[in-house]
Amino acid sequence: MAKYERQLRGNFDTLLNHLHQEITRGSISASYEDGSDFAMGPTRIAVRVYERYSWFGGNRVSLNLTVMGEGNLLYVSAIASGGSQAIFFKINTFGEEAFLDKCIGSVERYIKQAGSY
Repeated sequence: MAKYERQLRGNFDTLLNHLHQEITRGSISASYEDGSDFAMGPTRIAVRVYERYSWFGGNRVSLNLTVMGEGNLLYVSAIASGGSQAIFFKINTFGEEAFLDKCIGSVERYIKQAGSY
């Protein structure tokens, strides 16, 4: 399992749309599986699950993306999993790491475009 977390500033909807577009367009096999949106007062949370085929590993990997925001303060948590073919321990995590790297690159591009930290 590979994980990335980041605090930043920006627009919740713009960031969520940006990440969705880049993740689904980043691989021909990437797909949006399901999601959930929730608001509690001014705090918003969106959870998205994506999946793609890992050519290198010959299996499917998933990416769970959570975006939380209150005003222009945002938090992103992305966790990639799957891809291992072993039964008792994890080997061959290249696919999940590559999927997570796509998400990290997308967040970093958003930060540069938005001029946030």
